[in-house]
Amino acid sequence: MSSIAEKIFKYRSYTPIPFLILMLIYANASLTSVIVGLAIALVGELIRLWGVSWAGSETRTTGAGVGGTFLVISGPFAHVRNPLYVGNILIYLGLGIMSMALFPYLQIVAIIFFFFQYYMIVKEEENFLKIKFKDDYQDYLKNVPRFGWRLTPYKNNSVTQPEFILSKGLKSETRSLQAFGIAALLIVIKSCLSYNNIL
Repeated sequence: MSSIAEKIFKYRSYTPIPFLILMLIYANASLTSVIVGLAIALVGELIRLWGVSWAGSETRTTGAGVGGTFLVISGPFAHVRNPLYVGNILIYLGLGIMSMALFPYLQIVAIIFFFFQYYMIVKEEENFLKIKFKDDYQDYLKNVPRFGWRLTPYKNNSVTQPEFILSKGLKSETRSLQAFGIAALLIVIKSCLSYNNIL
């Protein structure tokens, strides 16, 4: 793994924090922005939950440490190669729209930044997966977009798949759900206080 990608992956859990701080400081939410933003963010979280219910711990490491027990091509992975990253981007975009902070500049900068972040990580993951899963991964690579959404699910019956376990997905997503809920609540509270001239 390149040093840049390694650092990005290592600190990926912290990179949203500056954007969240700016969202809270400059939050200017309306009922419409909260509804629209929350809907987008929930779609992102549902994609993440769907993905981890299939992949489990396979999604938690990268580079030489990629989980890699299975080449997961089921569930959302049949439509997009990196559904968890797509879900994250939708969550960040949704929270940004909820807050309407520095709109649209903060949201545009955030989308560009996170696409770059995940692009760097994904390139490293792809190099590892090409070596480990060889022709199966090459076929998957050709037929399923990296970040776009394939309308019809990709199928390859010769590739062994893990079991879909929703309970494990929910357990794996506990921290993400908590962080999302807290961030959304803080945005709403800050906007309500500002609207009533308390802040």
